[in-house]
Amino acid sequence: MAEYSLMVAPNGARRGRGDHAQLPVTPQQTAETAAACFAAGAQALHLHVRDDEGRHSLDAGRYREALDAVRESAPAMAVQITTESAGLYDVAAQFACLEALRPAAASVSVREMARDADLAARAYALCAEAGTQVQHILYGPDCIARLRAWYLDSTVPGAMRDAIFVLGKYNPPVLARPEGLTVFRDAAAGLHLNWAVCAFGRHEQACLLAAVAAGGDARIGFENNIETPEGGLLADNAASVAAFVQAAKAQGHTLKEC
Repeated sequence: MAEYSLMVAPNGARRGRGDHAQLPVTPQQTAETAAACFAAGAQALHLHVRDDEGRHSLDAGRYREALDAVRESAPAMAVQITTESAGLYDVAAQFACLEALRPAAASVSVREMARDADLAARAYALCAEAGTQVQHILYGPDCIARLRAWYLDSTVPGAMRDAIFVLGKYNPPVLARPEGLTVFRDAAAGLHLNWAVCAFGRHEQACLLAAVAAGGDARIGFENNIETPEGGLLADNAASVAAFVQAAKAQGHTLKEC
């Protein structure tokens, strides 16, 4: 039996309405989805924004528009922006996004930051000064090893211990499975991370249940998976959230009080 927190990632950087008609792309669609997911049990939103062609964007103005829309639709919901590059942005652009927004929370890929270690150190220092809650995106043991080294040389402030383990891959597609969690936990031994899990593919729910049972938190949503465990399409993000909350409850797990 465990308590857990639940974040929803309703769109991500790559999928569009062609992949699922209920995947939010515009700020208003994202705000409506956020409100529905909050009502279903999600406590926080992992926010991506898109440009006019629907491509992933790190534009601060677009972020501000989406943040305002979400605050209006779900004022009690925590919001985390992402600095994910999606193959489009360099570390300078990621730093510029953080500098312009100084957000309450942001996910930051260790692997992507490692492309420019000097600028990475500046980005983490900026977040510390701004009070941004950084969640380190970790794709495997190599990312965890890099983070461990950065704690030792103070590139990353020691207080920044939030992380998300990414099980599976979007491209090339690798279906996440619960047993994949062991590699991450072993590699992170001794780091005292506050960790969560996201998982690609239809075994998402099983992976997240395994994470919660092991003492972690969960991130669910169409960024990582649009299928039911049986392989059919989920109705929408809120349905995915509700199904997971019910499954977790059936195993004796409860949402943390915010």
